[in-house]
Amino acid sequence: MTRECILDIDNLSVVYETDTETVAAVNGISLRLCRGKTLGIVGETGAGKTTTALSILRLLPERTGKIVSGKIEFAGEDLLAKTPADMRAIRGGRISMIFQDPMTSLNPVHTVERQILEVLEIHSENRSKAQISKRVDEILELVGIPPDRKKEYPHQFSGGMKQRVVIAIALACNPELLIADEPTTALDVTIQLQILALMAELKEKLETSMLMITHDLGVVAATCDTVAVMYAGEIIESGTASDIFEGKEHHPYTKGLFASIPKLKGDEKRLNPIAGLMPDPTNLPSGCKFHPRCADCMEICKEVLPENIDRNGHVIRCHLYDKSDKRSYFHACMKNNDFGSP
Repeated sequence: MTRECILDIDNLSVVYETDTETVAAVNGISLRLCRGKTLGIVGETGAGKTTTALSILRLLPERTGKIVSGKIEFAGEDLLAKTPADMRAIRGGRISMIFQDPMTSLNPVHTVERQILEVLEIHSENRSKAQISKRVDEILELVGIPPDRKKEYPHQFSGGMKQRVVIAIALACNPELLIADEPTTALDVTIQLQILALMAELKEKLETSMLMITHDLGVVAATCDTVAVMYAGEIIESGTASDIFEGKEHHPYTKGLFASIPKLKGDEKRLNPIAGLMPDPTNLPSGCKFHPRCADCMEICKEVLPENIDRNGHVIRCHLYDKSDKRSYFHACMKNNDFGSP
């Protein structure tokens, strides 16, 4: 029995247009998230992760951001066909987002109570003022903040406590989908662990689906059921967390991400970063977008965009695993010293 799909993104492309240039931020990505599960999108800064999240909520900059193709379905409803009024009802109510910097996500001139009340007043039309006020206390307790601090202002909270407030605002209306955009980036390691544990606990308690956006593979390993690796606006590898962290075959970019993680054991004295930089989104390379940085680059990689190769749900977008192209397959076999059947 398959779980119901709560979020279905198909062939989504997004650009930012100005008078002088066009930025190809997201290029034909497809994602599926099952109800009650967590999908992690991982990749370097500039990969298109946050643009994907803003597209779901229809929060792209009005004058420059444009969805040029694809569909986004939430619980079977086409979000791209919704009116602005419909989207205002969905945002904060059915879909909520935790932004990456709690320092700038909160209004410094309003109390914590006022900022939670605002969400509840918009999305809880049938509740009395007393019920809404009680809900504020409940949600603060849920995230580990004493309700007697609700009259305080953001500057009176530490970074970790500010992030708890942001989570409280996001969860106030028990959303069906929670989008977490690098929710622990601005926090120290100890507080990161506390926030991740809190989010996992609340997700189970409230039966919320979650889209986790991060560049930290440790966060992905700790929180996600399925993973999509994003590069230059494309999904270049996806699968279960087990496929990504325990599988034998990976896209060269994914291998590079793992190789750049410091090892707790061993005598390595230097990190092994991926050579080069993310390509300019206003002038993306032809063929595979990763080929200028790839140690396994072949001539076909420079010319032809690779197809998605599906290995029982573990999808890799790379010519190395395409058996239909004899040059690619021979290259992969030579590298892995494996000429047997997959």
